[in-house]
Amino acid sequence: MSQPAFPGHLRTEDPAPSERQRAVFAALVSLHGASRRPVGSEALGVSAGLRLSAASIRSELAELEGLGLLERTHASAGRVPTARGFEYFVRHFVSPMPLPAGVLEQVDATLSRSVRDVEQLLDEASRLLASLTHQLGLALADSLDRERLVRLDLVPLEDTRVMMVLNVGSAHVRTLVLELDSPMSADDLAEVAGVLRARLVHCTLAEVRERLDHDPELVRDSAVRLVARAARERWPQPLSTPLLSAGRAHIAREPEFASDATLGPILRAVESGHPLGRLMVSTIEGQAAARVGVDEDAALAGCSLVSYALPGKLPGAVGVLGPLRMNYALALAVVDAVGARVAELLES
Repeated sequence: MSQPAFPGHLRTEDPAPSERQRAVFAALVSLHGASRRPVGSEALGVSAGLRLSAASIRSELAELEGLGLLERTHASAGRVPTARGFEYFVRHFVSPMPLPAGVLEQVDATLSRSVRDVEQLLDEASRLLASLTHQLGLALADSLDRERLVRLDLVPLEDTRVMMVLNVGSAHVRTLVLELDSPMSADDLAEVAGVLRARLVHCTLAEVRERLDHDPELVRDSAVRLVARAARERWPQPLSTPLLSAGRAHIAREPEFASDATLGPILRAVESGHPLGRLMVSTIEGQAAARVGVDEDAALAGCSLVSYALPGKLPGAVGVLGPLRMNYALALAVVDAVGARVAELLES
């Protein structure tokens, strides 16, 4: 199973190439990232500025292949980094790039617009990640069951449709659109909201769901019972945010995923949320990390996941999914900046 890789976090089991081999390896990774093609010794000699003969470069490439850092796509082709090679590259060569002040201002301005609605905030985060990295942006929040309800409102929409507004935790908002069996006046809704607030505010959301089913005070009055039943039908599971994604056009343009046979399974894995959601939150909170080659799902084996597990009361994460040869310095910097700002806004 792939493990999250952090820049500078070296491992005792890492291979130990020579300094010359490290130079050849770093040059090949750079050329492969730019060209999107296997790299041969001739290209390294011409483009990478290596002061080595073609024979010396071929010898070092063979050694790096023996260390498991490179592989050939077929016998006559050049070489590409393996998943292990990219993971080694992240730990030994990558530092998150400094982001321009304008990008940080864009992150702050974009996310601050959605500070009160958790799902909208995470949706904006996924779009921002996709835009800044040109990868597939991802975001999710885990169950809010442990959060406490601090306010509840009912807003009439049309006919039998009502929006239930739930302020949870640190004044963040979740909404449920309820379908009532019969219309209710604004005055009746206001009275029902008062009863619901009296019985539900200060309870955890898990307790709220339970009370909607079994609290005798919520079934005694027919109007309250009507709204409580509609809420329970609309809210059968713990309130959580599904795996949100943005930027599918970016990943579809990558040559590794150009065919329906490779892209389709990736998009289906994103749609299902498994195992990406679990992997995104199962890393060190508050630090961006790269998982190179998501080998828990065959469809994702050629993908890397850079994610940031959100610290604080609300379990969740943001991240990007892309090819193994993604720009890790950029991805780690952007994911860290967006993740840190999302966490800050959720806790504010």
